[in-house]
Amino acid sequence: MAKTDFKSVDEYIASRPEDIRNVLERVRSTIRRAVPATEEVISYQIPAYKLHGARLLYFAGWKQHYSLYPVTDELLAAFKDELAPYHVSKGTLRFPLSQPVPVKLIARIAKLRAQTLAAGAKAKASAPRKR
Repeated sequence: MAKTDFKSVDEYIASRPEDIRNVLERVRSTIRRAVPATEEVISYQIPAYKLHGARLLYFAGWKQHYSLYPVTDELLAAFKDELAPYHVSKGTLRFPLSQPVPVKLIARIAKLRAQTLAAGAKAKASAPRKR
C-alpha cells in the first residue's frame, strides 16, 4: 500500500521514483528561491507552500507528469502564451516529466501567487470590520 501520511516534503519526495525525485527537487528549489519567505508543509498529502498563513502553491509528482496547484484565472491570463504547451484543467497545471523543468516559468508563477496573496491580505486588513 502506498504511503499516505507524509510528515515532510523530504519524505514525500523520497517516496517517488528516482527520476521523478530529481524533477521534484528542482521544482521545490525553484519555488523556495522565488519566494523565500514561504513555509514548507504537507497539505492534502502533497508538498505545499504557505505565505503569511495562506496557501501559495502545491506540487505533486505522478508517473508521466508533475503538477502545480492552484491554477487561478489570474494566473491563466498572466501566462496564457507560456502555458499553452502544457495541460491545464480544473485548477491544475501539468508538466510532462519528459521535458526540462521550466524553472523561469515556475518562479514567475510563484511570484505572481505571492503578489496575489499579499494583495488579498492587504485588502482584508484594510476592510472595515463588521460588528
